[in-house]
Amino acid sequence: MPPKPKAPSTPKSLLTTAQGLRLSDTDHSLKAGSRGPTLMEDFHLREKITHFDHERIPERVVHARGAAAHGTFTAYGNAGAATKAGFLERGRETPVFVRFSTVLGSRGSADTVRDVRGFAVKFYTEEGNFDLVGNNMPVFFIQDGIKFPDIIHAGKPHPDREIPQAQSAHDTFWDFVSLHTEATHHVMWAMSDRGIPRSYRTMEGFGVHTFRLVNASDETCLVKFHWKPVAGVHSLVWEEAQIAAGADPDFHRRDMADGIDNGAPLEFELGVQIMPDSVDQTFEGIDLLDPTKLVPEELCEVQLIGKLSLDRNPTNYFAETEQVAFHTGNLVPGIEVTDDPLMQARMFSYLDTQLTRLGGPNFTQLPINCPHAAVNDNLRDGMHQTLVHDGIAPYLPNSLGTDAEPAPATAKEGGYVHVPREVTGTKVRENPASFADHFSQASLFWASMTEVERVHIIEAFTFELGKCYEQPIRERMLTVLANVDADLCTAVAEGLGLPAPQGKPADAVPSPALSQIIVTPGPIAGRVIGVVAADGADLAGITKLRRAVEAQGAVLRLLAPSGGTIKKARSTQPVERTFLTTRSIEYDAVLVAAGNPALKDIKLTVLLGELFRHCKVIGAWGDGAEVLTAAGIDTSAPGILLADTIGKPYTTELFAALGLHRVWDRAEVIMN
Repeated sequence: MPPKPKAPSTPKSLLTTAQGLRLSDTDHSLKAGSRGPTLMEDFHLREKITHFDHERIPERVVHARGAAAHGTFTAYGNAGAATKAGFLERGRETPVFVRFSTVLGSRGSADTVRDVRGFAVKFYTEEGNFDLVGNNMPVFFIQDGIKFPDIIHAGKPHPDREIPQAQSAHDTFWDFVSLHTEATHHVMWAMSDRGIPRSYRTMEGFGVHTFRLVNASDETCLVKFHWKPVAGVHSLVWEEAQIAAGADPDFHRRDMADGIDNGAPLEFELGVQIMPDSVDQTFEGIDLLDPTKLVPEELCEVQLIGKLSLDRNPTNYFAETEQVAFHTGNLVPGIEVTDDPLMQARMFSYLDTQLTRLGGPNFTQLPINCPHAAVNDNLRDGMHQTLVHDGIAPYLPNSLGTDAEPAPATAKEGGYVHVPREVTGTKVRENPASFADHFSQASLFWASMTEVERVHIIEAFTFELGKCYEQPIRERMLTVLANVDADLCTAVAEGLGLPAPQGKPADAVPSPALSQIIVTPGPIAGRVIGVVAADGADLAGITKLRRAVEAQGAVLRLLAPSGGTIKKARSTQPVERTFLTTRSIEYDAVLVAAGNPALKDIKLTVLLGELFRHCKVIGAWGDGAEVLTAAGIDTSAPGILLADTIGKPYTTELFAALGLHRVWDRAEVIMN
């Protein structure tokens, strides 16, 4: 065989396509003008995204670690002026399937790592499936979808060792975000408590992008979608997240499944920020096509338009949670996408990735993906085809089909018609000038945090950057933080043992809606209260407390030195956890029952100490307070609830404290 001809070499410093074509730009998709839609002819975008979509078989490249639930969405009926979408008509109930997930980790990683959480909702509407595929953060790392493979490659484990798994505390991630300052705003969110949610039921969701709504008169407006958790927005503290990753890596999926089984559905309200569909597609100076920007709720109110209730667990993880396929292009009449360049790339990527992950083009026939609306298409054959089509004319127009053959629907018949919009512009790979502001909203986020939340952000940056081996990366990231806030930069620099550079942070007006710290107690459904007891404990008090807890939709679990039952006279109570089989992360509060003043165990001491450090509610009644004192708990500290007996005044105080999620006043005691 003759030797293969040697191709001309391309210097390693020059980037090419897989065909060897040298590329002049890999950061911007090809658009019709800097603010125009992405063009289908962008062969580099398609090649780059297609290859990325097919990097993993069979698990997802991103969002591999997920958990899901079935439920119902009920519309309030107040969105009619903005959109003609049928599922938003008053009282309309729509079946849904919702998948929550982390982004970076594999299917076997832990739930509680610091990461973005996916919040993907499939509405099985009467007009076809609508997928609202979002996250628990309203902004993203990048402005253009052509860079999505880059940010994920940077965030994934280092390819030589597959380390670290499911976390961003490593060199390649911080190298990327320090070089792409458009990521700064999202990094602030990820390093905040939002990156380690307490549970799926206490996690906000966002559509991230700006969408266009169309009403029955073909009038349009621009909107951002929000999911507001009825249980409030709460997070873990960092030590809890680390404990859970080792002691219970399934913490979030277990919490959701157990809560649903115990009669506490996950509930969210869908809200929209409605803004004029102006020619420049901006609002109050904020570029609505930039996915790294949010619109503060103080500038544009979130109007609630429906309620989501997740009340049924999947029957089979693989058939439902693993095989569900979301796509931003699954739309219904009344909802359109915009020219956001990240959204434009997602419109191609989601459909493309399913072809490999689910083995061909017929994944829509899988039960979890199958629309509840009638399907009458001309799609034929392909891998895993389960339908037996009849007729000889699967094309349009035709003269050989029957009256039952499909035909395009008019707008009046419910056909999806794009609102006509003029598209002009020079073919360019560039961003509009407004995309160049990378710091003002990061400063806004920092300015909106309470002191406790700021301490957590500083600690997160210090921990993550402290895991980087390359000092130039740390130094470069400090220059980024210097443009966010001088105090933030100084504190992180001090923790890293480096000098703090000077920057030019913008003045920011705080947005109180961005803070998770609340002053009004919320509901406690789905929360878990532990009660420590042993033989001889006040079982009557435990019984009374259990009734009160369950009436709130919460759960009481009895902790004891050993399993079985605890006894007092002729009464017994089942032990649900032993000191050996539990950790503090399982509980939102722990109380010590009266009747065991001498109860002492090193594992109990550790558990109570963790609860104290994590600012959770701790309590006791009767001589149970002596157990707290013996474990080194300062019973005069904030959030330590003591009483002589269990009664309504005590449970009222307990539930109010639980409704605030944590005793943040204690954080000041711990920090000082």
